Amino acid sequence: MLVAFSVAPSGSDSSGGVAKAVAEAVRVVRESGLPNETNAMFTLIEGEWDEVMAVVKKATEAVQASAPRVSLVLKADIRPGYTGQLKAKVDRVEEHLSDTP
Repeated sequence: MLVAFSVAPSGSDSSGGVAKAVAEAVRVVRESGLPNETNAMFTLIEGEWDEVMAVVKKATEAVQASAPRVSLVLKADIRPGYTGQLKAKVDRVEEHLSDTP
């Protein structure tokens, strides 16, 4: 499965930012060893249901350690039997974009 999630404290620090708390969540994801990617809005992670959800939970707890209230947005693509989709889905779109009409 692929999961795109965003976790952040509901409030911000004195500068109005949430980057420090979000960095702790991203650290958890990267240390998980699962394929992942972080962009400006979401972190994507690929793996089996139980392992991905365990990482999302641990990342949420990492943010919760510095904030009394946390926001979590999660979107999942559940497609049993497929792996490597973090890159393959993008490759398929790029292939269509490179086609000349």
